[in-house]
Amino acid sequence: MRRLLNLIRKAEYSIHPLTGADCTAMAQLHVEGFSRPWSDGEFHALLSQGPVFGFIARRQRASGRPAGFILARLAAGEAEILTVVTGRHARRSGLGHRLVAAVLRHLHHVRAETVFLEVDEANAAAIALYKGFGFLEVARRPAYYDTHAGKDTPAGKGTPAGKSAALVMRLDLK
Repeated sequence: MRRLLNLIRKAEYSIHPLTGADCTAMAQLHVEGFSRPWSDGEFHALLSQGPVFGFIARRQRASGRPAGFILARLAAGEAEILTVVTGRHARRSGLGHRLVAAVLRHLHHVRAETVFLEVDEANAAAIALYKGFGFLEVARRPAYYDTHAGKDTPAGKGTPAGKSAALVMRLDLK
């Protein structure tokens, strides 16, 4: 039954390539996931770079309201997932999995060899997601992320204010 419910929920969102018109929505969603969110100008600057691409998920109802996005960069066969955000209203729906899968399908199609990402060591849900795709921890950056006690983010919720480490993860695609 649970599997059936997950299939039903997955159908609520459609995944589309990111465009410059999505920058404001991306900035609004980024606030929900990070203690230091990126601005629409920062997203626009990234998307205007040739090797940067990504996908946005929109609710099929609610006038196509954005529910999450993923942004990545590819250069010389090596990719990096720059950021992934799922809005509060869409968490635990499998949307993060669908977004990562969209990027990995694109990277496979363009014959990328490796993909890297950095994730806050306190973000257990994201780490589990990435490990489910086969990502392995290859390095650690101590005191990389700012954490803010009480902020409703994966990094900040329930952790004392200060710094947390970034785990560098890698997935070989070939």
